[in-house]
Amino acid sequence: MIKGCKFGTHRVLQPIGSLPQGALKISNDMEIATNEILVDVKTLNIDSASFTQIKEACQKDEIKMAEMINSIVSERGKMQNPVTGSGGMLIGTVEKIGPDFPDKNLKVGDKIATLVSLSLTPLHINEIKKVNTSNDQVDVDAKAIVFESGLYAVLPSDIPEKLALAALDVAGAPAQVEKLVKEGDTVCIIGGGGKSGVLCCYQAMKNVGPNGKVIVFEYSESNAQRIRDLGLAHEVIVGDATKPVEIYNTINEVTNGQLCDVVINNVNVQGTEMSSILITKDDGVVYFFSMATSFTKAALGAEGVGKDVNMIVGNGYTKGHANLTLQIIRESESIRQLFEKLYV
Repeated sequence: MIKGCKFGTHRVLQPIGSLPQGALKISNDMEIATNEILVDVKTLNIDSASFTQIKEACQKDEIKMAEMINSIVSERGKMQNPVTGSGGMLIGTVEKIGPDFPDKNLKVGDKIATLVSLSLTPLHINEIKKVNTSNDQVDVDAKAIVFESGLYAVLPSDIPEKLALAALDVAGAPAQVEKLVKEGDTVCIIGGGGKSGVLCCYQAMKNVGPNGKVIVFEYSESNAQRIRDLGLAHEVIVGDATKPVEIYNTINEVTNGQLCDVVINNVNVQGTEMSSILITKDDGVVYFFSMATSFTKAALGAEGVGKDVNMIVGNGYTKGHANLTLQIIRESESIRQLFEKLYV
């Protein structure tokens, strides 16, 4: 049993010298290094942009989707969609712990959710049991490796496993909202009716206080109605975020020409970068949580329209993100009921 690099570079097969996330292929040999853990995997939560791409490519055929997922993992040693570059996360039970693994509180038998992307996690699938097209989750018989540097959360006893998985998959989004949104801000959440959007709306409403404003821009009327029913925004607008001038005119009118202090982009389709940028005030903040974002388009597009905005890459990790997100589930009975309906 060897001691591997804490970042997992010892498992990189191609190209040598890269980190696991950026690698084209990694070793999914399930013999652990002394500083790794082996996880018996129950469910994969595929990233929304990735799952949407797979679903569209396979015309929603669950058998073809399973074949595509198996093909990706067989080729790459990990679940990293070659089109979107994104992965997801998983839940499972700790099966083995290497003697040099740093967390001495972790025990064999603990149920955990990984908080690092499947795009860097060594994964070996024995069988795909079910592809759940309605919620991006895939039930599997599989094994996975977590590196020494890998983030994870021991699943809480008071929240069902699949509900916790769904929430933790997007934990970075509401946690970043908590950091970015101040009292009195005007905030627009594009794609506010999905999983990450609902959590972001809750946190934004909490942060802006009585003098702020939360606007949701949604493509789906049913998702828009969900936000209205939950009371998670001051204004809900239905429209197409791939049409930047239209969304700009709408938000400009709604905000009396003031635009938004913070814009959160949670969509799972391409082409919404400029909509996010145009509706942001100069010196405001755009947080691109969406993995469908082209940061080249965002950077050059902002320059092209003369917008001086601060653009933040959707880092799925920020300190305390797991605890904050699970606390939202505990605080909001309506969100908990919604997530139980969708994911449990």
